[in-house]
Amino acid sequence: MSPAPARGRRLPLVLRNPSFGRVWAGQLLTQAASRMFQVGAVWWLVGFAGGEHRGLASGLFLMVSTLPAVALAPVVARIVARWAHRTVLAGAAAVAGAVAGTAAVVAYAGPLPVAAAYAVGLALAACQAVFDPCLTTSVPELVEDADIESATGFELSTQSVAGLSGGLLGPLVVDAGSLAAVVAACAAAYLLAALLVGSTRFPRTGAGHEDPDGPSGRRRTLRQVLAGLPFIRRVLVCFAAANVFTTAVYVVMPLYTREVLHATGSTVASLEAALGAGTLVGSFSGGRLPGRPVAVGSVCLAVMATALGLPGLLAGHAAAVVSMAVAGWCVGVIGVRFVALFQRLVPAADKPGFFAVMQALLGATFPVSSLVFGALGDHLAARTLCLVQGAGLVPVALALWWLGRRSDAEAQPRPVVPEPAGAAS
Repeated sequence: MSPAPARGRRLPLVLRNPSFGRVWAGQLLTQAASRMFQVGAVWWLVGFAGGEHRGLASGLFLMVSTLPAVALAPVVARIVARWAHRTVLAGAAAVAGAVAGTAAVVAYAGPLPVAAAYAVGLALAACQAVFDPCLTTSVPELVEDADIESATGFELSTQSVAGLSGGLLGPLVVDAGSLAAVVAACAAAYLLAALLVGSTRFPRTGAGHEDPDGPSGRRRTLRQVLAGLPFIRRVLVCFAAANVFTTAVYVVMPLYTREVLHATGSTVASLEAALGAGTLVGSFSGGRLPGRPVAVGSVCLAVMATALGLPGLLAGHAAAVVSMAVAGWCVGVIGVRFVALFQRLVPAADKPGFFAVMQALLGATFPVSSLVFGALGDHLAARTLCLVQGAGLVPVALALWWLGRRSDAEAQPRPVVPEPAGAAS
């Protein structure tokens, strides 16, 4: 046998599967653009345009930027289930590019009003709320079943690469120029993503999908999808609770940079890069860790609690960088282990609805977290907010650990008690 196939199997998935590679590149561009705008706009509000209530202003912006993933979940589920996934992905990226391009023209003509920045953030988040669950649902159409976990690792790694690129560039571009340059770069990235995805062939379209008019027939509602998955529903509730404290980092770190480190946008960029690098490593190493997903997830939440509280105990740039890197690694590990698990446990016909619900449940607490921690940032020290983040994750880690123990107990076969001799007549 020729050694060529063995070498081919050792190639990364994005190289031996060009279709998946192009779609993955499109996701990387869209998420990097979304992250670049969000981080750049938050630093613009904290450092330049937020005034005395910079914490509330930045928290409100992040709240607005996360509402679409929650509010549009039923609509997104119907769109993903009804239309060809390539069309949905390319269309969402193209609309986002048009919105960002229009905002760039307005921003170069004059200063972009704060209200306009909020509106752009809302529109871009709406497009991303369609793009992300559609891509997750499309994975079986792009790769074989044996490659699902590898594809999930690449898919989830885009969030960390986006943190490294978009999160790094956003504050730097704002410091060097203006928010207008950030919006223009975002427009170019979205439009390039639309071209990449729109020109890609989905080789396994229809694979693993049931005919909606077939014997399994009736499409289930979002509530019915979750009702039939009690274990997964409890896991999602745990992670939604964790998100109240983990996503607050996007408000807390800019405030920590300004109040504790007394630094500029380059420091915010370095913290975002550390978070992204940690998530990237976690995304590709998570599948190699021993243990069941629930056990690994509870340990990672406990480690993340310690990491997020570290800057509150040890003030300094080094402590903050270590905190972000470790927290990012935990996020990456949790993401790849659980999304791969969901890909295998959720019935194919339910995946469009499930992944829209998953995004909505995990994102539902983000608006609350952003607004609450943003408002607290105007009254509490940034170091105190770090300690609140860490302390809040401890009960969630314990709850997830208990859930794993409970599921193990329920899965154990009940012992058969033999009847006493002579009991039978």
